[in-house]
Amino acid sequence: MEDHDKGLVFDLERMATPRRREVLGWLGVAACLPLIGCGDDEKAGESAETGGAGGDSGWNSDSCAVIPEETEGPYPGDGTNGPDALALDDIVRSDIRSSIGDLSGTAAGVPLTIRLRVVDVNNGCAPLAGYAIYLWHCDRDGNYSLYSITDQNYLRGVQVTDDDGVLSFTSIFPGCYSGRWPHIHFEVFSSLAEASNGRNNVKTSQIALPEDACEAVYATSGYEDSVRNLQQITLDSDNVFSDGVEDQMPTISGSASEGYTIRLTVGIEA
Repeated sequence: MEDHDKGLVFDLERMATPRRREVLGWLGVAACLPLIGCGDDEKAGESAETGGAGGDSGWNSDSCAVIPEETEGPYPGDGTNGPDALALDDIVRSDIRSSIGDLSGTAAGVPLTIRLRVVDVNNGCAPLAGYAIYLWHCDRDGNYSLYSITDQNYLRGVQVTDDDGVLSFTSIFPGCYSGRWPHIHFEVFSSLAEASNGRNNVKTSQIALPEDACEAVYATSGYEDSVRNLQQITLDSDNVFSDGVEDQMPTISGSASEGYTIRLTVGIEA
């Protein structure tokens, strides 16, 4: 197996070798992705925004609360139940719409920019820099890569928070499948080094997507099945969000024609 196929764990282990300076440089590039967009892919699907909380507006809360712990669901792809996206080369990326490694393919759908701000509720909502988030969700047909779609690994990625505790993903608006309210999964890790297996996470939660945006997106071509599925589920009947979504409902801006941006404050006890 070539070195570039051995994934995140191999790259981190190389820090103990004489090439430590090279790997530290790689980690620095990974950490800067959400702040300055080290590659061109982050620009796709995003409105003009500046990195960090200081340049953003419209966060879901000026204060913070501990975001509820939720199930990772049956399709985490984090090494805990089979498929392991965290072992993939290039899993640290902002634009998660395309498959990586030996797979190719791009998920179609309405563009969605996901901006998360990680804060410490035990320290006056102070931003947590250097934390990693692994995020994943279904495609517009309600299917998950690595599981129901075994020949794709798209819509999965890892990013690291900047000095303001902020990171960003470029994705597509997920569909609504039978029995669940439209949602996005994520796991929080205390560092990029810890984001090598789902068992190392310090928080697992989900983002609930706003109903008005769901209805607008699902009226567009390609989301036909989601229209019926959304009509058969409510936040009150969803088995994850029925106990309340106040701290899991992001703010949202944009449109179905131009794409949406969501922002959510993720409070944890650091």
